[in-house]
Amino acid sequence: MTLRAAHRASLVDQVIDQLKGEIASGAWAVGDKIPPEPALSDTLGVGRNTIREAVKALTHAGLLECRQGDGTYVRATNEMSGAVRRRLRTAKVIEVLEVRRALEVEAARLAANYRDNADIATIEAACARRDAALAASDHDTFVGADLDFHTAIVEATHNRVLVDLWNDFTDTVRSTIASASADLDGSAAIPHTPIADAIRNGDAEAAARASQACMEEIFRIVKAAPR
Repeated sequence: MTLRAAHRASLVDQVIDQLKGEIASGAWAVGDKIPPEPALSDTLGVGRNTIREAVKALTHAGLLECRQGDGTYVRATNEMSGAVRRRLRTAKVIEVLEVRRALEVEAARLAANYRDNADIATIEAACARRDAALAASDHDTFVGADLDFHTAIVEATHNRVLVDLWNDFTDTVRSTIASASADLDGSAAIPHTPIADAIRNGDAEAAARASQACMEEIFRIVKAAPR
């Protein structure tokens, strides 16, 4: 027989599992600051070195982020999310836009099929805030409203895998929106109402076409921008 005696998980592994459990359960959400080493040590009944090793492992996996002089924050909910976020930090703008196009066109199509009245209201409210911010030349509000609009569409798909992928992607999407609309001209002026209208009307193909047209115009503007 090749079977070997089973060994109990090390203290570090046990602490890693408990910290991951707090993140997975939502007790510690993305962006939250986790308790400091002394507090974790007291709560879990282990030494600070054990806590330090566990935090280091989760930081390496991309779930946590240690900020010098500030503390440790939740960066992602699982290892896959952490890997996606690390990769996005070094991605080219065009690469990000290509992924945005793939996600958003399909999201618009699915949203038109599966949206409910609450989804429609959220999408249209975000679209109205976006247009108002554009008219007022309020760049910061515009960026937030534009991201809210696209996020509302993804959430209207009611596809948890797609929503999770989008949530891993939102920091990078916000950056591309902010840079592409820096002067609230060009890509910022691309109408988003046709997307919202098609989703409200339950026309999946029209929603996909409107989203595709929006992304193609963004591509054109970004590619034409001086380097």
